[in-house]
Order: sequence, then C-alpha cells, then structure tokens
Amino acid sequence: MRFSGPFLVATAFFITALITSNIIAVKLAQIGPFVLPAAIILFPVSYILGDVLTEVYGYRAARRVIWLGFACNALVVLFVWLGGLLPGAPFWEAQPAYQRILGFTPRLLAASFTAYLLGEFANAMVLARLKVATRGRWLWLRTIGSTLVGQGLDSLVFITLAFGFNPGIVVTQWLAKSAYEAVATPLTYAVVTYLKRVEGVDADDRYTDLNPIQVLG
Repeated sequence: MRFSGPFLVATAFFITALITSNIIAVKLAQIGPFVLPAAIILFPVSYILGDVLTEVYGYRAARRVIWLGFACNALVVLFVWLGGLLPGAPFWEAQPAYQRILGFTPRLLAASFTAYLLGEFANAMVLARLKVATRGRWLWLRTIGSTLVGQGLDSLVFITLAFGFNPGIVVTQWLAKSAYEAVATPLTYAVVTYLKRVEGVDADDRYTDLNPIQVLG
C-alpha cells in the first residue's frame, strides 16, 4: 500500500499516544472515587486511532502500525534504561527520581508489552470482522464493540500480570477507557469520514488473514 500523508499522520499520533501513555502511567490520579493511572487521559486515543486505521486502511495496515508502535516503545524503554546507567554529574541529585519515574521493572514491562499486543490486535480483529458482518454499517457498533473487547483484554492482562488479579481495578479501568471511546464516537466518525473521502479508500477485510504475526502480509 502507499503511505500517504494522512496515513503517516495517523500513525505518528498513534505511536505518540502509546509512548506518552506509558511514560505518564506511573502517576496515579484520584478522579472522584476512583484511582486511575494518569495515562487514562491519553491511552484510549491509541485505540481510537487503531479503529480509524483498521476502518479506513484495513487490518493489514493496522497490523503494521501496531508492530511499529511496539518496536518504537521498546526503543524508548531501551534508551531510558541506558540513560539511567550513565553516571550522574556530581551536582545532580535527581538519579533516584529518574529511576523512580522512568525506571521499568521487568514484571511491569512484560505486563505492559503483552497487554498492548493482545489488546490492540483484539481490537483490530474484532473491528475488521464486524465491518464485514455489518456490511460497513453502524460504525459506532464496530468502534465501541471492538474497544470493549480490546480494552477489556488489555486491562485484564496488564493488571493481572503486573499486580495480581484484582477484579475491581480491572473493571474500573475497562469501563473508564471504554466510556472514553464512546464519548469520542462523534470525533471518530468525523475523522473516518474525512479520511475515506480524501484518500478514496474504504478497506474490505473479507478475505484478510488476521494472523498478527504476518507483518508483511
């Protein structure tokens, strides 16, 4: 496929939302009676953009972007870790703060990467199949339905692997992220409509192999 300007912009925003969310997720915020990671303000955007990419350009394009996001995030983690290994200047007293905020424990890292891949691919697969089943109608059903599956899987896997299974936290994160997607539905409609018009594409994944490993397929 050709990599048009709008496609590259959507990809850039997807990866930026992903990486930024992983950095700010270390802060826990009190929102009413709920305690949620600060990433709640941005992480659902990656699912919205994932929906847009799958809906407009198809599952194959979304699959490439998901793996690209994974690689970019891994690269950021690598260089943050290498930066932490550099000896601090004698007058610089913020090494503990650097490690506390930017440091990643192997368990949290594994949980984050696993949850991301499972959640994003589940989201893209469900949306692609729902588009075929609904014959391209009811975009709201596809975006919200795929998000319920993807975000639910993401929340369940991350919380369970990182902290141990806690149904209260899992459900709270799942509902908060899914509600974000629902509220953003009009924006999703606007972006999808615009891209389909200017790009002249509307993917049909009727015969697409949904194997997530076939990056070049």
